Amino acid sequence: MTPPQSPPGAPAPHQRPRVRAVELDAGGVTLSGLLAVPQEGMPRAVLVALHGAGMRAGYFHGRADAATSLLSLAASCGCVALALDRPGYGGSAARLPEGLGLAGQADHVREALAAYGQQHPTGGGYFLVGHSLGGKVALATAADWEGADLLGVDVSGVSDRWAVPPERLTGDAVRRARNLHWGPISLYPPRTFQLAEDLVAPIPAREAAEIPDWPRVYPRVAERVRVPTRLTFAEHERWWRSDARTVRAMAERLAAPLVRTERVAAAGHNISLGLAARGYHLRVLAFLEECLARADAAVA
Repeated sequence: MTPPQSPPGAPAPHQRPRVRAVELDAGGVTLSGLLAVPQEGMPRAVLVALHGAGMRAGYFHGRADAATSLLSLAASCGCVALALDRPGYGGSAARLPEGLGLAGQADHVREALAAYGQQHPTGGGYFLVGHSLGGKVALATAADWEGADLLGVDVSGVSDRWAVPPERLTGDAVRRARNLHWGPISLYPPRTFQLAEDLVAPIPAREAAEIPDWPRVYPRVAERVRVPTRLTFAEHERWWRSDARTVRAMAERLAAPLVRTERVAAAGHNISLGLAARGYHLRVLAFLEECLARADAAVA
């Protein structure tokens, strides 16, 4: 009998880096998360992944199919992969029962990464990956970043124009909108929805209150993002408008020296849990490589 093969783009089982729980001090608040490190040598960079509303760090380490794990894949490519439970989720939920707004979350993320960097090698620097509301936090984190060790930002599942009426953006309506979060069920590996129950968490009140404001806030954040940025949109994105005009205008508002945009076919809003995840994650890592090359060229 022929032994089963690993899916394309996935590390072989014996090569998959271990993903473990981690806690980081973030300015007096403890953030929990998941960490995977390269099995050999110094890291090339630190990929920092920030989940969306109502999810947790495990979004980037899908259990339904090992090939969907961004953490394992990034570590197998020589990068530290750190997925944080954003402030108000996981280990910080008890300390921050109402959560924090966008600016407060970004402050604590920067504190957590500074704490990590004081104790561990970071290679060429940090690379932020954000999904949905975590994409907003990634952009806000980049906007007020101090220092030259931020390589770039890669966000998915967010634009600056809503595709749903305002009444669907508040209260329990956000959490109940399963079809908007997922899109067609056929886009996900078997057992995704059963296993995803462990990833789901309540949306903190302060975070939820700010959800409708993003179209107004985005221009002020974008004009301060001065690192290479990539914006990805799923074919079956239902929360956000992602037509060519909207995406072009969103990209033009960024002060980034390089902006890439991309659409992922056969993907719903939760790209990193879907069948398209490994292809999408490989492109995330390709952009990280591009950012590393740009940083190297700048100091050569």
